[in-house]
Amino acid sequence: MSQAELDGDELIARRRLSVDPERVWTAFTTPASIAAFWGGSHATVPPESVTVDLRPGGEFALDTRASSGTTRRLRFVYVSVTAPHELVFDEPGTGLRTTVTIHPDAEGTNLTIHQRKLPPELQTIQAADGLASILDALAAHLQH
Repeated sequence: MSQAELDGDELIARRRLSVDPERVWTAFTTPASIAAFWGGSHATVPPESVTVDLRPGGEFALDTRASSGTTRRLRFVYVSVTAPHELVFDEPGTGLRTTVTIHPDAEGTNLTIHQRKLPPELQTIQAADGLASILDALAAHLQH
């Protein structure tokens, strides 16, 4: 299971994955893989909605569809791309910055997601649980 810690306007989630770092990197940088896990347990992501321009200044975007049918477009801009170890991207509307850090270990990969400048509506236990569920969905996706 993933664990997520909320501390003011920061959220940190960690997960140990039993796959190599390159597979984790691919999951975070290819549209089909992003669609497979990004919604976690609370939403689905239509694969055709995911776009990735993997470079600093490039954008990635996707639609999330809640069980109620509500669809929301998410848009992010890459700040830095250091394959296969780190991705940093911002959500332009809120200023939220996400850093994805991928570290190899003897038996797989240690993944850390660090979100900074969380807007007040995301400084909640539900947001922490949502991020943890996304990492759990990622782990399930990588086992297939």
